[in-house]
Amino acid sequence: MKIFTNDGIRRIEEKTLEQEDISRLDMMERAAEAVTYEIVTRWRPAQRIVIFAGPGNNGGDALAVARLLSGQGYRPEVYLFNVRSSQLSQCCMANRDRLAELDDVDFTEVVQQFNPPELGPSDVVIDGLFGSGLRAPLSGRGYASLVQYINDSEAFVVSIDVPSGLFGEWNLGTDPRNIIRANLTLTFEFRRLSFFFAENAKYLGQVKVLGLEMSEDAKASTQSDFYLMEREDARELILPREVFSNKYDYGTILLVAGSYGMMGAAVLAARAAMRTGAGLVTVHAPRCGYNVMQTAVPEALFEPDLGEYLTSQIDLNHPFSVVALGPGIGRNDETVDAIDQFIKTFRRPCLLDADALGCIARRPMLLKSIPKGSVITPHASEFDMLFGPHQNDEERLKRAIDMSRFYSITIVLKGHYTMTVRPDGKVYINSSGNPGMATGGSGDVLTGVIAALIAQGYAPDVAVALGVYLHGFAGDLAAAEHGEAGVMAGDIADMMGRAIREVLRPAR
Repeated sequence: MKIFTNDGIRRIEEKTLEQEDISRLDMMERAAEAVTYEIVTRWRPAQRIVIFAGPGNNGGDALAVARLLSGQGYRPEVYLFNVRSSQLSQCCMANRDRLAELDDVDFTEVVQQFNPPELGPSDVVIDGLFGSGLRAPLSGRGYASLVQYINDSEAFVVSIDVPSGLFGEWNLGTDPRNIIRANLTLTFEFRRLSFFFAENAKYLGQVKVLGLEMSEDAKASTQSDFYLMEREDARELILPREVFSNKYDYGTILLVAGSYGMMGAAVLAARAAMRTGAGLVTVHAPRCGYNVMQTAVPEALFEPDLGEYLTSQIDLNHPFSVVALGPGIGRNDETVDAIDQFIKTFRRPCLLDADALGCIARRPMLLKSIPKGSVITPHASEFDMLFGPHQNDEERLKRAIDMSRFYSITIVLKGHYTMTVRPDGKVYINSSGNPGMATGGSGDVLTGVIAALIAQGYAPDVAVALGVYLHGFAGDLAAAEHGEAGVMAGDIADMMGRAIREVLRPAR
């Protein structure tokens, strides 16, 4: 599913209006009906509702909602901010005139002095000040002060489209104090890109997407660099397993993982790879890991390193389908040397995770030697180790887009909404997963999953986006069985086969 920018959404709206031969005011009425339905299903007419409407189309939405609520027996208090003469958009003006004809609405048009109503925890505030079309950050004593007043009131806040002050995409220039902190955000047709950044969660509250029956042709023809990976997308990507096949048809993996005290990482990655359908997995690990691996994952082969307790040399004795390096290998000098030598001499795409990234961070010039087409899977702190400190997820994504293109590698930014960044600038945002997966070893499992898919013949960028989704879906299955607090990384690995089976089932 595409995630559109504001410009893309405007183009879809324009095409929808043209194809359906309806006015923008008619589309606004459709949006207001959807918002009103959500409100009347949550609160009774006796509930005090205070509506703040801005001068643009977001304000027009809010005014239309006020009128529709009045028709349902509610008595909303409405404040329309028109501090400059003739500032209102045409649709906002039309809805103002419609609302002014009603007798049972407490309607105030603010043109100069504003005396804010008293608000408290028992009140509901509908925020229709500014939508995603906002052009500049809120500041000064006007709207910014009103936003802070609403936030301080402890009222339940419902934002229409987006919380006022929040942009639909990038928000590095905004002041956090001047953004509405909504309890419920009712957005239209699409989630905005900014909704997927952790730093914006505190503004959004619960998010619900309301359908407006936008043109499917317009959606299909409008380009986007951002996509939301969902179950239907994953189902279409999964390759069938042939009846007449053998283990070599599903690829061979060399997994460089584990060290003394960290062999669990190798176990988890290997089990995940096997559960995701890899044909043959070989674990290269220090000699101390032999008994552990042969006992915990007897299905995998074991290739001992020269070192007893750590990885000191990586030699490829077979033409493996994919080489994955990093889980639990540590960052000591000998291992850094081994990673250094491997990256400088291995010329096929590989998968680098965890401690492999830590080793590269100790020698940043190695970034230039990573084979083109490779995949790296950093979480936030690992990404900052590689590419410098960043304030938030938005900054990391922008940087990842640049670095992916510059180094010709796929970057997996791990998080609640894990983002797969491709060298062509396309970004795939994952929709599966849950907080129970924030547990040690979860990333090691993901390494095994992605490696298994690459080994089976998936293109690396497809393997990553699909692997991230399946990994999250397996985590959801594990949480359903154990509860979020009870999920362990091993549960996710063990659920991988079931996750693939469930995703392949047709939607009910």
